[in-house]
Amino acid sequence: MKKKYRIKKNEEFQAIIHLRHSVVNKAYVLYYSKKKEEHGRLGISVSKKMGKANVRNKIKRQVRMMVQDIIKQGLLMMDVILIVRAPYLQQSYIDNKKDLESLIKKVKIK
Repeated sequence: MKKKYRIKKNEEFQAIIHLRHSVVNKAYVLYYSKKKEEHGRLGISVSKKMGKANVRNKIKRQVRMMVQDIIKQGLLMMDVILIVRAPYLQQSYIDNKKDLESLIKKVKIK
Protein backbone atom coordinates (compact mmCIF):
# COMPACT_ATOMS: atom_id res chain seq x y z
CA MET A 1 0.00 0.00 0.00
CA LYS A 2 1.46 3.33 -1.03
CA LYS A 3 2.15 5.93 1.63
CA LYS A 4 -0.30 8.41 0.13
CA TYR A 5 -3.07 5.94 1.04
CA ARG A 6 -2.06 5.87 4.73
CA ILE A 7 -3.02 8.00 7.71
CA LYS A 8 0.08 8.69 9.80
CA LYS A 9 -0.56 11.76 11.95
CA ASN A 10 -1.97 11.42 15.45
CA GLU A 11 -4.28 14.41 14.92
CA GLU A 12 -5.92 12.68 11.95
CA PHE A 13 -6.32 9.45 13.94
CA GLN A 14 -7.95 11.35 16.81
CA ALA A 15 -10.26 13.33 14.51
CA ILE A 16 -11.65 10.16 12.92
CA ILE A 17 -11.96 8.30 16.24
CA HIS A 18 -13.67 11.31 17.82
CA LEU A 19 -16.53 11.06 15.29
CA ARG A 20 -17.42 7.66 16.81
CA HIS A 21 -18.61 6.02 13.57
CA SER A 22 -17.42 2.46 14.15
CA VAL A 23 -18.03 -1.25 13.76
CA VAL A 24 -16.49 -3.91 15.98
CA ASN A 25 -15.76 -7.61 16.02
CA LYS A 26 -13.48 -9.80 18.15
CA ALA A 27 -10.23 -8.98 16.29
CA TYR A 28 -10.75 -5.39 15.08
CA VAL A 29 -12.33 -2.02 15.73
CA LEU A 30 -12.93 -0.04 12.53
CA TYR A 31 -13.55 3.73 12.68
CA TYR A 32 -14.51 5.57 9.50
CA SER A 33 -15.30 9.04 8.22
CA LYS A 34 -15.73 10.88 4.95
CA LYS A 35 -12.51 11.13 2.98
CA LYS A 36 -10.62 14.42 3.20
CA GLU A 37 -8.64 13.92 -0.01
CA GLU A 38 -9.60 12.64 -3.47
CA HIS A 39 -8.87 9.07 -2.31
CA GLY A 40 -9.60 7.18 0.88
CA ARG A 41 -6.82 6.43 3.36
CA LEU A 42 -6.12 3.78 5.97
CA GLY A 43 -4.51 4.01 9.40
CA ILE A 44 -3.59 0.93 11.44
CA SER A 45 -3.08 0.95 15.18
CA VAL A 46 -1.63 -1.90 17.24
CA SER A 47 -1.31 -1.61 21.01
CA LYS A 48 1.97 -2.15 22.82
CA LYS A 49 0.15 -4.86 24.78
CA MET A 50 0.24 -6.97 21.59
CA GLY A 51 4.00 -7.38 21.75
CA LYS A 52 7.32 -5.77 21.02
CA ALA A 53 7.93 -3.53 18.01
CA ASN A 54 8.82 -6.36 15.65
CA VAL A 55 5.55 -8.18 16.46
CA ARG A 56 3.48 -5.01 16.04
CA ASN A 57 5.17 -4.22 12.72
CA LYS A 58 4.49 -7.76 11.48
CA ILE A 59 0.81 -7.38 12.40
CA LYS A 60 0.62 -4.05 10.55
CA ARG A 61 2.21 -5.58 7.44
CA GLN A 62 -0.24 -8.48 7.55
CA VAL A 63 -3.24 -6.17 7.95
CA ARG A 64 -2.07 -3.95 5.08
CA MET A 65 -1.79 -7.03 2.85
CA MET A 66 -5.27 -8.16 3.88
CA VAL A 67 -6.69 -4.75 3.03
CA GLN A 68 -4.87 -4.78 -0.34
CA ASP A 69 -6.38 -8.19 -1.13
CA ILE A 70 -9.89 -7.08 -0.16
CA ILE A 71 -9.87 -3.54 -1.59
CA LYS A 72 -8.15 -2.38 -4.76
CA GLN A 73 -5.82 0.60 -4.26
CA GLY A 74 -7.50 3.92 -4.74
CA LEU A 75 -10.98 2.42 -4.34
CA LEU A 76 -11.23 3.03 -0.62
CA MET A 77 -14.29 5.27 -0.30
CA MET A 78 -13.60 6.62 3.21
CA ASP A 79 -10.83 7.41 5.64
CA VAL A 80 -10.51 4.38 7.92
CA ILE A 81 -8.74 3.70 11.22
CA LEU A 82 -8.30 0.02 11.99
CA ILE A 83 -7.42 -0.92 15.57
CA VAL A 84 -6.18 -4.47 16.04
CA ARG A 85 -7.30 -6.24 19.22
CA ALA A 86 -5.58 -9.00 21.23
CA PRO A 87 -7.63 -11.95 19.86
CA TYR A 88 -5.92 -11.30 16.51
CA LEU A 89 -2.89 -13.21 17.80
CA GLN A 90 -4.90 -16.35 18.67
CA GLN A 91 -6.48 -16.66 15.21
CA SER A 92 -5.04 -17.80 11.90
CA TYR A 93 -4.32 -15.39 9.04
CA ILE A 94 -7.34 -16.69 7.11
CA ASP A 95 -9.72 -16.21 10.06
CA ASN A 96 -8.39 -12.69 10.63
CA LYS A 97 -8.89 -11.89 6.96
CA LYS A 98 -12.49 -13.17 7.09
CA ASP A 99 -13.17 -11.00 10.15
CA LEU A 100 -11.78 -7.97 8.34
CA GLU A 101 -13.87 -8.72 5.23
CA SER A 102 -17.03 -8.90 7.34
CA LEU A 103 -16.30 -5.47 8.88
CA ILE A 104 -15.65 -3.94 5.47
CA LYS A 105 -18.91 -5.35 4.13
CA LYS A 106 -20.83 -3.91 7.11
CA VAL A 107 -19.49 -0.42 6.46
CA LYS A 108 -19.45 -0.68 2.66
CA ILE A 109 -16.16 1.20 2.32
CA LYS A 110 -15.20 -0.50 -0.95
